[in-house]
Amino acid sequence: MAATATRIRFREPQIEMAHGAGGKASRRLIEGLFVPLLFESSSEILGDAAHVQIDGIRVAFTTDSFVVKPLRFPGGSIGELAVNGTVNDLAVSGAGAEAIVATYVLEAGLPTEILEAEVRAMGAAARRAGIVIAGGDTKVVEHGKADSMYISTAGIGRPLPGVKVDPRTVRPGDKVLLSGPIGDHGITILLARGELEIEADLQSDTRSVLPFVKALAQAASGGIRWMRDPTRGGVATSLNELARDCGLGVQIQEDSVPVRDAVRGACELLGLDPLHIANEGQFLAILSAETAYAGLAALRAVPGGEDACIIGEMCDQPAGSVLALTRYGASRIVDMLVGDPLPRIC
Repeated sequence: MAATATRIRFREPQIEMAHGAGGKASRRLIEGLFVPLLFESSSEILGDAAHVQIDGIRVAFTTDSFVVKPLRFPGGSIGELAVNGTVNDLAVSGAGAEAIVATYVLEAGLPTEILEAEVRAMGAAARRAGIVIAGGDTKVVEHGKADSMYISTAGIGRPLPGVKVDPRTVRPGDKVLLSGPIGDHGITILLARGELEIEADLQSDTRSVLPFVKALAQAASGGIRWMRDPTRGGVATSLNELARDCGLGVQIQEDSVPVRDAVRGACELLGLDPLHIANEGQFLAILSAETAYAGLAALRAVPGGEDACIIGEMCDQPAGSVLALTRYGASRIVDMLVGDPLPRIC
């Protein structure tokens, strides 16, 4: 026991909301506590899904939990989000989802009509994604203990041919692709709470990204280095994790990052950076320079991918960091999310 304890680097006295926000605090918790106790023997870099061999057959699987508040919001709901989030974690690991199981944690007193609406939303999302909901579980906790409803999922998928996602394969000169506008989901959830006197014609971007990943795989076979869906912590956190894992720098052209006017305006009023805002229907990809433009064309050819763009490239410097450049020649270091500006967003 003593030898095991010495490997733990997480020394914070209690868990705070920031530890679940997907930024620096989350990274400290995962690397300082979970990794040394649960994943020390693994040679794989942790990502959105795990790929394992079972009797010579390679499969991908993932797990996720959804605690969004409010349960329903413009463009989606927790039931739909649970399916799309699970499908997307598998997709950006290079796998097509086949089936999921779901656990509902329900608060006593929850109106049946609300539960029915979310079960229907989950079923509809699964049919759109072409996957099977193969099983599940239900737990009920005391009133006031669960924010009405939590949903946890586990998903299994089939690896896509020719796709190997590994940050250790990233090279200088590789291009950074983004599938579309950022920040829609996080700002939609924030405004849906009704706590701010801000009105905007905006809805969540929640959707399956698997059709885009499949198109990318066909057009850029062998050129895909890495992918990630920038949920908690946004694009900034995902790219910082990549830079840290591959040991290279990421340079992005800030003006090339698509952001809707409503999102940008809300961020300016609230002092937030759109690069830190959560997304639920976009993904980042690193492609070799030789395949990047073919991959971009393939993304734009998929309905809903018209705003896909190349936003930057991998560089030797600044190693382990993300640098944003403006059209006027200025630059800034883009760090991971530090605090927790948007709790309960996924």
